[in-house]
Amino acid sequence: MTTQSRLGPLAAAFHALHDGPAPLVLVNVWDVASARLVEEAGATALATSSSALSWSLGFPDGNHLPRELAMAALGRIAASTALPVTADIETGYARASGAFDDAELQETIRSVLAAGAVGVNFEDSGDDPLTDVDEQARRIAVVRRTAEEGGVDLFINARIDTYLSGRFPETAFPETLQRAEAYLAAGANGIFVPGVQDLHLLHDLSRRIAAPLNALAGLGAPSVGELHDAGVRRVSIGGNTAKAAYATVSRVADDVLGDGNWSELAGARSHEAMDGLFRKG
Repeated sequence: MTTQSRLGPLAAAFHALHDGPAPLVLVNVWDVASARLVEEAGATALATSSSALSWSLGFPDGNHLPRELAMAALGRIAASTALPVTADIETGYARASGAFDDAELQETIRSVLAAGAVGVNFEDSGDDPLTDVDEQARRIAVVRRTAEEGGVDLFINARIDTYLSGRFPETAFPETLQRAEAYLAAGANGIFVPGVQDLHLLHDLSRRIAAPLNALAGLGAPSVGELHDAGVRRVSIGGNTAKAAYATVSRVADDVLGDGNWSELAGARSHEAMDGLFRKG
């Protein structure tokens, strides 16, 4: 079976999820167990979190995770589900020699497709303060061209870190629009602007950006319904899933190693229920 015939229907389904009556909601995962739990809860697609994946494998977030480890984890996740999977590839794992390397970026995209994913998050925070807009657009074009050579209509979610970086206090809005326009022209399908939860600002961005807008949500963020009303078409929670899971581990450890209290184990899934996740499909 060719990559195109294997991934084509999944890619088409993933694109369509951005045009539905409600936003695509993604609870980000980092391993097969988290993926199966999210799927069990009713997810229509799965998305990895680069931070969660990095932490689970012993690396800090921010382009420190070796590509081989990231792709191996992605492959296990994609093989565990029939849902479309999109991968957070940070800045493309393309700096093995220090400088950005197009050949390394191409290898990452080929590895993403080989792993079975049909979408990527690709961010512009690789340089200080951000990658030059024209250079980032050129890199997106490399991603698009490589995916087309693989026969897959990869959904490229271009992440713009103008707000998240805090480095554009006066010009973040026009800078975001300029980057969005350039990235879409280069082949991106969606625009991700983390660091924005203000509904008025999200509405202004969604009106001015000619593509599905992705918002990063978490505790204290507007509801999915409110984000939808503001024009957001995709909602993700990034590393917050893993932060919540690891906070549970911390609470259990504090109780058990502290006063020997087992109360934090209340509500734990049974052994049988966990095993059952891996007997399906």
